[in-house]
Amino acid sequence: MSFSHKHILGTRHLSPQDITLILDTAESFKEINARAIKKVPTLRGKTVVNLFYEASTRTRTSFEIAEKRLSADAVNIAASSSSVVKGETLEDTAKNIEAMRPDIIVIRHFASGAADYLAKRLDCSIINAGDGAHEHPSQALLDLFTMRQHKGRIAGLTVTIVGDITHSRVARSNLFALHSMGAEVRLAGPGTMIPPGIEKFGCKVFTAMDEALAGADVVMMLRIQLERQGRSLLPSLREYARFYGLNRDKLKLAREDVLVMHPGPMNRGVEIASDVADGERNVILEQVENGVAVRMALLYLVSGPAPENP
Repeated sequence: MSFSHKHILGTRHLSPQDITLILDTAESFKEINARAIKKVPTLRGKTVVNLFYEASTRTRTSFEIAEKRLSADAVNIAASSSSVVKGETLEDTAKNIEAMRPDIIVIRHFASGAADYLAKRLDCSIINAGDGAHEHPSQALLDLFTMRQHKGRIAGLTVTIVGDITHSRVARSNLFALHSMGAEVRLAGPGTMIPPGIEKFGCKVFTAMDEALAGADVVMMLRIQLERQGRSLLPSLREYARFYGLNRDKLKLAREDVLVMHPGPMNRGVEIASDVADGERNVILEQVENGVAVRMALLYLVSGPAPENP
């Protein structure tokens, strides 16, 4: 099966066949990460630029490790130490980088649509590492990879995502990918944190967390993104934790073999209790580990021959 996309901008337009190919490719790369010498020559001679306009620990490090394990030349650029601080626009920054002939630009940006904006203006491949409150495709794909490893399938799973849905690019990318792959997606949170009309994308919406958790195969907790909120959307963090924080008692409503997930960073005691975050059902660090293999797969797939339809 060939991969027909030049860019990875989101999961919304990835077909089930695309997603399956990405997950299968990641499966083949995961073994490399367990070797004594974690390096293959797959992308030798390719140059990848990581252009990050927002702070990141897991995503940026994961992409850089993935690039180096594939033998690509990785260049990291943080907006805070670039000409952006002198007033240079995103397009000018990207075009100057492209003039140096990179093969792939991995971009994280605070503005929704930034990755798509560059994809329409540059010749190199673009991988979206998170754009505003829009999408975060590689995170969703590593989440699906982790679910498939434990459950053996995606179709038919009931996945409950709880938290600040409105501002979560992780929730959106997971919703699109999970729905495409045949899972039942439940979104839960305060009414002020759920975007109106999101049901049209194929999910069920709950404001009562207990109802959303009932019989769930996977529970994914999200951080409250205060940095993206123009005003407070809840009375207090204590009240939020009381009604929407995941603790052991609430987790009992889900299936006995439920997976507990979190994209990070976690705010312990707010959206998730420490005994759940560190409990026997959590796969949070596995998500981080699997992120390297999934990002290796994305880099490999977009580095192939230019497709007819990006």
